[in-house]
Amino acid sequence: MKNSFEFHGKNMGASIVAIFFFAIAVVVVHVYASESERPDDIYRKSLRLHQMQGIRAAFSRRVSSSMDMRSLQGAASPPPSVRAPIVYHVTSYGADPTGRNDSTEAVLKAITDALNGPGKGDLFEGIVNLGGARVDLDGGNYLISRPLLFPVSGRGNLAIQGGSITASNDFPTDGFLIDLSSSSNSAYNYEFTTLRDLYLDSNYRGGGIRVKNSLRTTIDNCYITHFSTTGILAEGGHETIIRTSYLGQHITAGADPGERSFSGTAISLAGNDNVVSDVVIFSAQTGILLSGQANLISGVHCYNKATGFSGVGIYVQLPGLAQTRIVDSYLDYTGIVAEDPVQLTVANTFFLGDAFILFKSVKGVMSGVTVVDNMFAGSDKGIEIVQMEGKFDQLDQVAIERNTVKGMAVKTTVARASVDGGGPTWTADLKAALLFPNLIKQVQYTFVTDAASYPSHFLRNVSDNKVVIQADEAVPARVYITADQGGSYL
Repeated sequence: MKNSFEFHGKNMGASIVAIFFFAIAVVVVHVYASESERPDDIYRKSLRLHQMQGIRAAFSRRVSSSMDMRSLQGAASPPPSVRAPIVYHVTSYGADPTGRNDSTEAVLKAITDALNGPGKGDLFEGIVNLGGARVDLDGGNYLISRPLLFPVSGRGNLAIQGGSITASNDFPTDGFLIDLSSSSNSAYNYEFTTLRDLYLDSNYRGGGIRVKNSLRTTIDNCYITHFSTTGILAEGGHETIIRTSYLGQHITAGADPGERSFSGTAISLAGNDNVVSDVVIFSAQTGILLSGQANLISGVHCYNKATGFSGVGIYVQLPGLAQTRIVDSYLDYTGIVAEDPVQLTVANTFFLGDAFILFKSVKGVMSGVTVVDNMFAGSDKGIEIVQMEGKFDQLDQVAIERNTVKGMAVKTTVARASVDGGGPTWTADLKAALLFPNLIKQVQYTFVTDAASYPSHFLRNVSDNKVVIQADEAVPARVYITADQGGSYL
């Protein structure tokens, strides 16, 4: 009886479809049957035809959908080789997105499952490729009481994204909210890990993110605040990229009444070949601390703590070999400090509010330093744009020039002057402009006179950063002088 009913039901459905299409055909014939009708009648009938065609299309879709559902119900399941995207939702593990209850265990379980998930081949030797697995915070705010320390190392191609994490009041003060520091038998712990779209609140207890001995880690579009130690710490490894992010110990927009008490470091790069780009650091004792070589700082805005309150925007703590580039950035009332800089470039950067560059002597070495094409703006207090602490007696290839200065005192390694006089000597005192005391490595000059006779002339002296040009007779002349302190000439 059941089979008979299904058979008749199917025939009945087919008959209804046939009758419906026949009715539509009759309507079409009727609309176009008379060619002598008035235009407005034709318009009304055309509109009616359009409406009937819409009904027919909708009915066809319903029939097709019904048939598709019947075919799917009888179809086999997808083959095992077809795998859905691997996304680990922390709420599925019991994490509380309201932030009222402790979600440490739930979030860690999601991370653990992701790290232990299926992999296909390796990235760097010993790093399992997780295929782009994602731990999704589902836009929630999660309270945690201990660091989210990755329990398994030797993994790569994983992302944690999309939510907020806040340290509880009993979070360890030496911990980090997200910690990629588990030891590994591989040369590196992790590779191609991405942390993005995260708000991390350390609750003045410890730091934000720690990345140790890892390759190609990306920290993107993160807001890290209320850290007491370090916002982001990259130790060892290579190629950590920090971009489009905001860091500050205190949430402020400048001129904070508590600025004198700001502490901590927003970003610390204790490894090589890293990049910080398009990042704003709005409160911390030190904006960026560099203790590893070959790092690039680009498009960074530091107003973390004013120099007058002992703040430092970027600290290059690499005496003897910095190999660091700071470009296209904005040092806002806070400056740059570099110890014994060797191979350091600061270019196309804006220094506001009497911010300056300070070179600190450790062993008196400065080599391969370029400070060019920057802008300095101050308050007419005579503050020098480049300053030194201690004595530098090993100098080579230092170029500090082509900087534009307003309201501050120019310091340069290439000074220029013109001197008018009747001779036989012309003296240019360049002490105020030249950076290093009693040091001139090269002089170029042009001797111009309208006198009837043209005297012989020569460079007489360069001591005490004074250039003396002498002629063998007194004539009215103008002398154009360029003195260079930093060049290395063979």
